Amino acid sequence: MNGISKTLNDMTLVERSSLLDTVADALEATAEEAEGEGDARFVANSICIANTIRGLSGQLAPRDLRAAELLLEQGIMLVHQFSSRVKPGGMKH
Repeated sequence: MNGISKTLNDMTLVERSSLLDTVADALEATAEEAEGEGDARFVANSICIANTIRGLSGQLAPRDLRAAELLLEQGIMLVHQFSSRVKPGGMKH
């Protein structure tokens, strides 16, 4: 990623869809890990945001860009929160 970052508004439809799919995939992978750890609440939150992102990605109109940005931010922060939390025993993910 050596280029200048683009906003959703600057991206093509294909780029937007790819970004939305990538974040949804990351949320689903995180949910699987959380399920293995028995964290049902984290699983539910991750899957909920992933499904909402996937539902939005197929019909992303210009008026929906702000909502998509917020969902992406929430999804990315949730993945980050999971990856940086301390596991029992003092080790990070």
